[in-house]
Amino acid sequence: MVIGHYGDKHGRKGALSLTIGLMTLGVAIMAFAPTYASIGVAAPLLILLSRLIQGFSAGGEFGSATAFLTENAERKKAYYASWQVATQGVAMFLAAGFGWALTTWISKESLYSWGFRVPFIFGLVIGQVGWYIRTQMDDTPEFADAEGVKSPLGTTFAHHAGRVLTAAACVGVATMSVYLITYMPTLAQKNLGAPPHSGYVGAFIAGVVTLVASPLVGHLADRVGCTTVMLPTAVVGAAVAWPLLRLLVGHPSLLVLTVVEVVVGLLMAFYFAPLPALMSAMFPVEIRTTGMSIAYNIGVTLMGGLAPIILTWLVKHHGLTSPSWYYMAIAAVSIIGLTSARKVFGQR
Repeated sequence: MVIGHYGDKHGRKGALSLTIGLMTLGVAIMAFAPTYASIGVAAPLLILLSRLIQGFSAGGEFGSATAFLTENAERKKAYYASWQVATQGVAMFLAAGFGWALTTWISKESLYSWGFRVPFIFGLVIGQVGWYIRTQMDDTPEFADAEGVKSPLGTTFAHHAGRVLTAAACVGVATMSVYLITYMPTLAQKNLGAPPHSGYVGAFIAGVVTLVASPLVGHLADRVGCTTVMLPTAVVGAAVAWPLLRLLVGHPSLLVLTVVEVVVGLLMAFYFAPLPALMSAMFPVEIRTTGMSIAYNIGVTLMGGLAPIILTWLVKHHGLTSPSWYYMAIAAVSIIGLTSARKVFGQR
């Protein structure tokens, strides 16, 4: 919300430079924070501060990055915006690769003492490169030509609340697909006795699928329309959620987990890849980063952030396949949001 407002007042370049700077700061704290043995209770407080800074940065990244990508693309807006989702696939398989390597090559004692810092140090390198690139680029032509408003945040709430709620509803299947990619391996490992490395394999495969498929789906969305791709994907996701969990619970092997992760990765790509372009098109340029940031974070917080609590309760009281009910409910919310985007706001 705050960074989105800043992006509409001072430009996409400034907002993106701010998000990468804050994320790098949060990563640096994680990489070099002293241990509890050294500074006592201040150590976990530093970790908490790091996560808060990272969350603040991530909350503004989606709206700012999406606006920058779509406003720089005269054509193929969904294709260019889909690369934001593709890079999330890169993050998935890099995280899985680091997790597997660290748990395989070093002892548990070394992992807890210094090994956990390695991915964050690697992230610092990426952060520095990203910050340099973002500070050297020009702002978007659409923002430069737009007539700004005095208060993007106030204007968004006063005149575009319907767009915000519709876009937030559309986020549902995207955020749940991301969550399921990490939840499925955990379920298989903790509850079904799957091999310990299965979680890394599943996340790696889903990341590769997302990376490869997202730009292709973005290209398709440019041809036929974002909602035309996303609506049937949401329906298919709701239809296959229970069978996929039933298959995994009944046959908890690495092969079955791989198949399930490929399917979920494809669902994520087909739904999430067109989402940034759809949300960008729903908001006028003068409040675009504000509107997208608010809508995206409402959707992620309410439908993705509450998922761990809800799924834990469902598994405890209704069995291992019951998380599929929650996915179906979220898919229904997204279908309503997509239908509203088509019928009310003219998105195809």
